[in-house]
Amino acid sequence: MDFRRLWLADAVNQLGTRMTFLAAPLVAVLYLDASTFEVALVRTCETLGWLVFGLLAGAWVDRVRCRPVLLSTDLGRAVLMLTVPAAALFGALTLWHLYLVMFLVGVQTVFFEVAHQTYLPRLLPPDELVPANAKLAGNASVAALAGASLGGFLVQLLTAPFVFAVDAVSFLWSALWVRAIRHREPPVTRAPDRHLGREIAEGVRYVWHSPLLRPIALSTATTVLGQGAGMAVSTVFLVRDIGLSAGVIGLLGTVGLLGALLSSGLARRLVTWIGRPRAMVYGTALMGLGFLAQAFTTPGWGLVWWVASGFVASFCIILTNVVSATIRQTVCPPQLLGRVSATMELTMWGVMPAAAVSGGLLGAVAGTRVALLAAGAVSCLAVTWLLASPLARQTETVGVTR
Repeated sequence: MDFRRLWLADAVNQLGTRMTFLAAPLVAVLYLDASTFEVALVRTCETLGWLVFGLLAGAWVDRVRCRPVLLSTDLGRAVLMLTVPAAALFGALTLWHLYLVMFLVGVQTVFFEVAHQTYLPRLLPPDELVPANAKLAGNASVAALAGASLGGFLVQLLTAPFVFAVDAVSFLWSALWVRAIRHREPPVTRAPDRHLGREIAEGVRYVWHSPLLRPIALSTATTVLGQGAGMAVSTVFLVRDIGLSAGVIGLLGTVGLLGALLSSGLARRLVTWIGRPRAMVYGTALMGLGFLAQAFTTPGWGLVWWVASGFVASFCIILTNVVSATIRQTVCPPQLLGRVSATMELTMWGVMPAAAVSGGLLGAVAGTRVALLAAGAVSCLAVTWLLASPLARQTETVGVTR
């Protein structure tokens, strides 16, 4: 019952976030007439919090109960989101306001995500983690599908700034379900000689010396470097190069992201069939090819490239996310999980700001299509980290290290 409440909180939270994910760059493009590089900075601000606070969040979450963190960050993000439509209503919305809101929301998201991943093993026994992670991945899939189309529709109906109000409501809804969880975590035992710097370093060392987690972290960072660069210019590419409206962009995202929904339903069976290591390797390789295919999109029937790319990439994203999260939660000692999760997430989200800036600069200098091609090529390199590691030679992961 408590996991169901967490699942419902996550479902609505994910939906609102996906709508804002589409709306934020559209605010910059359509409402504030931003340049390609200025739009890329929106994505940079969204993820900069991981680079600045990621490791700190991991060490801090290991010291506290997770449920209050989830609750407070939901409420904080709701308040921040409401400032965007409020400013637009009075004609005072600027790019700098949008940048600040996206950065502060991103910081809150850092603490929420680390606490969310740390909370799940405290709530469930180890043998229930794979199906639970698959169900949470299903939320991301449905949100990606519904959020893209609903976000595009709402942008046209309400204009982009007012989609932020819908996201604020989703955070409030999430907070209500988190508050309804009855399970109470026991107090976290604090050693008298604990030192924040040493604790952060301990989490980083654990990931770096792990034969399973290090290649996954490096592979994920490479994938996200390419993905983030592509995402930074994708909205400009579809609006200005391909000539699509917000509604059509949302519809294309919905069709392409059907792969995510399919993956969330098949993830458990695939992992059981081929094993976690092979699922990680195959999924990462296909994901890179999926991102590369975006660069071949053209108007008319050439939009099939974008749809096919979205289908393959989103299928593989969900599959690899489920595998990566489960490996992390089962291999890592419980007392280190917050710091290890933060370190792993930092390798992903921490490269996003640099990826967004790089994609924006390349798009401004060489054009958005060239930027998408280069971004896809980088994502294709991600699988080499896995192929060069012991992970590629295993049929299943090792047991839990305590």
